[in-house]
Amino acid sequence: MMIETATTSAPYTHSAASVQKTMTTVILALVPATAFNLYLFGWPAVFLFAVTVGACAAMEGLALLISGRRLMPTLGDGSAVLTGWLLAMTLPPWAPWWTGLLGAVFAILLGKQIFGGLGQNLFNPAMVARVALLVSFPVAMTSWVAPHPLFWTGTPGFLEALAITFGGQIPDGYSAATALGLVKTGLSMGQTVSQSVGQLPDLMDMGLGLRAGSLGETSALLILAGGLFLIWKKVITWHVPAAMLGTLFVAATLGHLANPERFTDGTFQILSGAAFLGAFFIATDYVTSPVSKTGQLIFGFGVGLLTWIIRSFAGYPEGVAFAVLLMNSLTPIIDQYTRPRRFGRTRRGEPLAPQGDK
Repeated sequence: MMIETATTSAPYTHSAASVQKTMTTVILALVPATAFNLYLFGWPAVFLFAVTVGACAAMEGLALLISGRRLMPTLGDGSAVLTGWLLAMTLPPWAPWWTGLLGAVFAILLGKQIFGGLGQNLFNPAMVARVALLVSFPVAMTSWVAPHPLFWTGTPGFLEALAITFGGQIPDGYSAATALGLVKTGLSMGQTVSQSVGQLPDLMDMGLGLRAGSLGETSALLILAGGLFLIWKKVITWHVPAAMLGTLFVAATLGHLANPERFTDGTFQILSGAAFLGAFFIATDYVTSPVSKTGQLIFGFGVGLLTWIIRSFAGYPEGVAFAVLLMNSLTPIIDQYTRPRRFGRTRRGEPLAPQGDK
């Protein structure tokens, strides 16, 4: 957020919070889930993560140089690193290196700096990049692999991983489908949900993260721990995550009760895909989500409902990124109609009538 030097008289509100401190706290909350998934998917995931984060920092520096602004005050606040971190967590873990580099161009240059930088962007930069990559390069963005933990037998070694990340070829035998992808493919082939359930990981593995998925989204348990840490540190509030996950769960449960052979249940929906990552780390973005608590509840409700609709009826098995961007576009309107009443005025801004003694 751009902060201008005050030219008017006091009073002012002072806070110990800063952009750098907030970004550092969010990154700390992401560390457990990230470390687990880097271990789970091995060296190719490590290389892709490093490329994506480094490319976002480089793009931020390039944009600042081109626009004639100083590097360190902005580059040092950690926002570009956090954007790259979140983007990397949404990529297939063995995606080629250029997806991270191109994603950085989409996120930093087109999703953030073209609007004027941090605090000026309308859409979440990481989700702009995620959707742009998915629409432009669907094959690279939907090539999933089963977990292959570091140093396990059969896991690609350091040199083989270099060939995967920088050569762009996933060896035969490693590919796997995500849980959402399995159900979507089964339905498109005329199978029912119950026929696909036998191929899905059990709920325990889904919650722990022992399944195919994006680089940092599989462990709902560790992401939840990071999200609760952010709530405890007062970096975020419960409103957006609770509204999003609650709406997704209720919508999926009602759909499943109405037609269990067509719709998966609520527990499956919130434990699969990027539901937890989106709820705690993406939909809660300060810049692109509403300010008021009422607005945040509406925003979370919209993201959860749109996620279920897109997952259930659209062509893509995952819907969190699309849902977040669609609700980002409504954030100014939500803010307009949910702003708090000013002291001494009605909600329309008109002065309240004086109340004398009777």
